[in-house]
Amino acid sequence: MATNKSKDIEDSGKKLPRHIALIRLSAMGDVAMLSHTIRAFKECYPDVKLTVVTRRLFAPFFSGQDVDFLFVDTKGEHKGFKGIWRLYRAICRLKVDAVADMHSVMRSSAVRTLCALSGYKVASIDKGKIEKWFRVGYNSRNTVPLKHTVVRYCDVLRKMGFEFENPAPAVKVARLNPMGEKSGSWVGFAPFSAHDGKTYPEDLRVELVRLMNERYDRVFIHSGGGVEAEFARRMEAEYDKVTALNGKVDLEGELNLMSHLDCIVSMDSLAMHMASIAATPVVSVWGATHPALGFLGYGCPEEGVLQEEMPCRPCSVYGNKPCESGDYKCLRAITPQMIVDKVDELISR
Repeated sequence: MATNKSKDIEDSGKKLPRHIALIRLSAMGDVAMLSHTIRAFKECYPDVKLTVVTRRLFAPFFSGQDVDFLFVDTKGEHKGFKGIWRLYRAICRLKVDAVADMHSVMRSSAVRTLCALSGYKVASIDKGKIEKWFRVGYNSRNTVPLKHTVVRYCDVLRKMGFEFENPAPAVKVARLNPMGEKSGSWVGFAPFSAHDGKTYPEDLRVELVRLMNERYDRVFIHSGGGVEAEFARRMEAEYDKVTALNGKVDLEGELNLMSHLDCIVSMDSLAMHMASIAATPVVSVWGATHPALGFLGYGCPEEGVLQEEMPCRPCSVYGNKPCESGDYKCLRAITPQMIVDKVDELISR
């Protein structure tokens, strides 16, 4: 059980920050993972004020958590060098006494440096780039998983002197169901990602939708816009139990729906991390990337991981490199039947 260490801080005389700005500007899945760290931290230090510096779109990831926000517009007010200065000044006006850089990119590093020069206590994430780079391009079977991103976030706050355990997996909380009263088995399917190496091939995903439509009472397709939304709408028109979510719910509504699903099938993508927040079982399909690099949905059981170990996997850390053989055989090795069998297994538990 988590312990409130606020009184312990006062008794020990430690000079720990009382108001921390946490900077995580982009990469939706990475922002979502930050919520687990905040949950564990606030259980131990409820009196420490946290302000999340991020985009307004990402606020639903922290729903129900005791945090404030400083919203960043990297394409407008906070664009370029002047924007970095404006963001630094905005953080100063918050009257924080520490800055935790959970992003460690050029913009956040510049802001962090300005804050350090102004006397603020600062700490930044160690992304483990070198150790991840050494894992690229060879078979990862039986290798020890690298430190999870959520734990790396925790380590940033520990550098500031805080002591707390790694987060426990999230638990179900009551959320409004945007799709009405539930009846029967509901599953989600998120076949897309920003990169081809993490996107389920179209012919396979069409077959998977067919199998899921036959087996479950409702199938929800999570997608972005453009061609992703077009695919989802085409499946919705073809199958009676399929619902395309794009345009029907916003990000908060999608997260709320996930909490009512029996299982969700996801790639190494945002949906997996959202499901981990909602404490929904996940069947995660891995191609060019690898869960041992520290990006598996936090608390998601390893039994839900589907991957085929190959000498070339992982071919990149983030799945953004083209396949050398050109056919992403790592993804094609995970068949639709394998996926629905795994969904059945998780639901039966």
